[in-house]
Amino acid sequence: MRIEDEIKQPVFRNAYEKAIINLTYTAGWLAVRQAGAFKPFGLTLPQFNLLRILRGQHPRPATVALLIDRMLDKTSNASRIVDRLEEKQLVTRTVCPANRRAVDIRITDAGLALLTRLETEDVLEPMRLGMGRFSEAELQQLNDLLDKMRASD
Repeated sequence: MRIEDEIKQPVFRNAYEKAIINLTYTAGWLAVRQAGAFKPFGLTLPQFNLLRILRGQHPRPATVALLIDRMLDKTSNASRIVDRLEEKQLVTRTVCPANRRAVDIRITDAGLALLTRLETEDVLEPMRLGMGRFSEAELQQLNDLLDKMRASD
């Protein structure tokens, strides 16, 4: 559905305004679908993102600084997310033997198993809603345009 119809605004001042509103609306639309996909597993998107980062580090530990650097949502509170994942026994946190001020964070076997289950049950498929409407060439173009948008930072 066109953004004009979604938000019931027939006219925009210019193409830039329309693009910003469209991108913002679409990001929210996707976030709602992602939240719905992870909810049955007791996860949020930032928690899932952290688990994937930790799986990529596995068996090496990660620090909170590394997690913050690699997270998709830079506004998320990585320490709080680690707390939640530790409560769920999906990660462990131990004092680094080499630097007692640092904390090593590792994904547990339960965390690895949960990620495998999410992939096996194709939980990520609902997040592709809308993405299946694009051809490979269109997806490449979309990725290129989004990368170009952030290139100025």
